[in-house]
Amino acid sequence: MQDTPQPALKRQIGLWSAIAIVIGTTIGSGIFRSPAGIADKLPGPLPLAIVWVAGGLFALCGALSFSELASVFPRTGGIFVFIKEGFGRLPAFLFGWAEITVIRAAAVGAIATTFAEYFLRVIGVDPGEYARYVAAAAIIAMGTVNILGVRWGTLVLGFTTLAKYGGLIFIIIIALALGLPRTGGHYTPAMPEGSLSVSAFGLALVSALWAYDGYADLSYTSGEVKDPERTMPRALIGGTCAVILIYLLANIAYLAVIPVEEMRRSRLVAADVAERVLGQPGVYFVGVTVMLSTWGTLTGSLFTSPRIFFAMAEDRLFFKSVAKVHPKFGTPHIAIGINIVLGVIFVLVRNFEQLADAFVTAILPFYGLGVASLFIVRRRAGYKPAFRTPGYPVVPLLFVFSVLYLLGNALVDPASRGPTALTLGIVLLGIPVYYFTVGRRSASG
Repeated sequence: MQDTPQPALKRQIGLWSAIAIVIGTTIGSGIFRSPAGIADKLPGPLPLAIVWVAGGLFALCGALSFSELASVFPRTGGIFVFIKEGFGRLPAFLFGWAEITVIRAAAVGAIATTFAEYFLRVIGVDPGEYARYVAAAAIIAMGTVNILGVRWGTLVLGFTTLAKYGGLIFIIIIALALGLPRTGGHYTPAMPEGSLSVSAFGLALVSALWAYDGYADLSYTSGEVKDPERTMPRALIGGTCAVILIYLLANIAYLAVIPVEEMRRSRLVAADVAERVLGQPGVYFVGVTVMLSTWGTLTGSLFTSPRIFFAMAEDRLFFKSVAKVHPKFGTPHIAIGINIVLGVIFVLVRNFEQLADAFVTAILPFYGLGVASLFIVRRRAGYKPAFRTPGYPVVPLLFVFSVLYLLGNALVDPASRGPTALTLGIVLLGIPVYYFTVGRRSASG
């Protein structure tokens, strides 16, 4: 009697769905929540512009580097695969361990928390403690949608991507068309005294990177993308450029209506801008936009990240059952289920700021390793990628050095040293876990 063949993930994600994944997983709460924290650290129009441009260049360097790697290794798991190909199984396991213990649950929790806050505000309920439970329910609901099939997940993601991008365009237009003529803009003085320092810039850049993060998530689904050698580079680069453009325009529009000092105190800059121009209906519109934006990002994160656990299981770095594909829906249902459980746990015990900071600190080293693997795989005989990173080796080197700068700055700065060290300590705890589990199994044959 033969075993029933294990269903495989099918290639059913086309170019436009891939671009929607990049944009949809990137534009979430960041562009609506991060400007206040960034303005507080860099209280000047020019420093603000510099940090958003720097964050965009960082993301673009990463997208260009990952585009080449994705064209060579179009397999489920993305960065996990890149790190394993470049540096071996232990670093790849550490990435998966970090995803399980910190990264993904923190990201899903932070996104779901913002969705819950604005959902409750839109329906006229004070978020209070209810936000945690609504966030947990949203994680369960969106995770279930992704279990039911790739088509349902991409449909939801496509709709919310159009809604959030269109909503941002509308806010930009009304701010520049109606607000700018009234105020003349708040672009001077461009750099007030004390508005830019190396340490503050590094901390502000971490906040900007939270807003830009998501451009690499498409790589986790490489095994399900049609014609990945061509589609992956186009989607990664095109989607990332679209995000950079809308973010820069949004910040120009914000400053057209409110000054930096006011931005520093604003939890939701876009709502303040819309209220100043359109009144209370503007606040309601922004609330709905943020709700849809984070709903789409939550869907995207729960769609892409479980593929990491799936890839780990296929490579015998995680429980074998996690690599199972649902026979009817064709999705990695167990991997998605793990993500749902972890996200619910994190969202019930930690707040937004704790979740967002832990996510950025934990994922940066692995972004750096993923890009650095490009230098190793390029030395292999017969290496012929379908796409080559423009500006190599400057582009990937710039990315890697930026990661080192950000991590070093976070460890040196007294305000962030403790949480950063704790997060990195949890990640490094994966080393003994590896040797007592995977390493021991390998040694025993």
